[in-house]
Amino acid sequence: MRKLFALLADPMIAVLLVATMLALIVPAIGELRDTARMISSVGIFALFLVNGMRIARGEIASGIANWRYFAPLMLFVFGAMAMGGIGFARLADGYLPPLVALGFLYLGTLPSTIQSATSYTTLAGGNIALAVVGAALINIAGVFVTAPLFALLAGTETVNVGNDAIIRIGAILILPFVIGQLLQRWTRGWVIQRKDKIVWLDRIVIGVAVYVAMSGAVEQGLLQMFDARSWVWLLGITITFLVMSHVVAWLASGLLGYAVADRKAFLFAGAQKSVAIGAPLAAILFAPDVAGFVIAPLLLYHLLQLVMAAPIATRLATQN
Repeated sequence: MRKLFALLADPMIAVLLVATMLALIVPAIGELRDTARMISSVGIFALFLVNGMRIARGEIASGIANWRYFAPLMLFVFGAMAMGGIGFARLADGYLPPLVALGFLYLGTLPSTIQSATSYTTLAGGNIALAVVGAALINIAGVFVTAPLFALLAGTETVNVGNDAIIRIGAILILPFVIGQLLQRWTRGWVIQRKDKIVWLDRIVIGVAVYVAMSGAVEQGLLQMFDARSWVWLLGITITFLVMSHVVAWLASGLLGYAVADRKAFLFAGAQKSVAIGAPLAAILFAPDVAGFVIAPLLLYHLLQLVMAAPIATRLATQN
């Protein structure tokens, strides 16, 4: 029971649960939806501005130089995981609403999460430097890779990343990150000193993006589309994807001949997925009445990966 309460005390879990419950009880519809989307867009811009300030250019350069580790990691995250997303999307299509099934493909094309991958690599006694730089590089790449990769794999009939979406991605994700990189000489120290407070910017922005997306899904009848059997299928398919991702990541790092500490970093940076990129990007790529369905597998995967990561990291901590 204590472990359950400790898990629920994780701020990110609390934010996701609160945002989802608010959408179910008081969804943002009508004029409120437009206001919520504007607030979400402003928040996403601010979030990526801060990300640009705090990810040191030296870390990016050192990561690119260590291509023997990061090239396979990139291929796993955006290659193997994307292929897995296709397979699980096809599996889910017969049991879940089409847009929810499509969400497994979207999930597979997303980058990993920086904070969680780093924290659990540290807990497992892994290579922390590789975890930090690897997750950061993957997230930067995800801003550029996820949208076109998802569109390519989903097909133009399913999703069309047109000029409007490209402009919004550039204006809300890429532009603020570039500005942050240019300003970090003067601002990075200030941001790092206040990282415990600034982390709440991440959580609040993600929460708003999830609230807006789930509100659109609720308005389109999400609850009416899901019966008990559908929830069981969603949970079962998501758990299977999660477990297989971790198993394959661990086996792949062994086949690549990495040291145990490096394998631990590869595991968490490769198999975990980021709602910090997924929710904001979905808010840009999809209309509100679509985004909530597409991110449903992501939200569940993210919650479950937090549940699963702690015991895995604790067990791996005994391996050297």
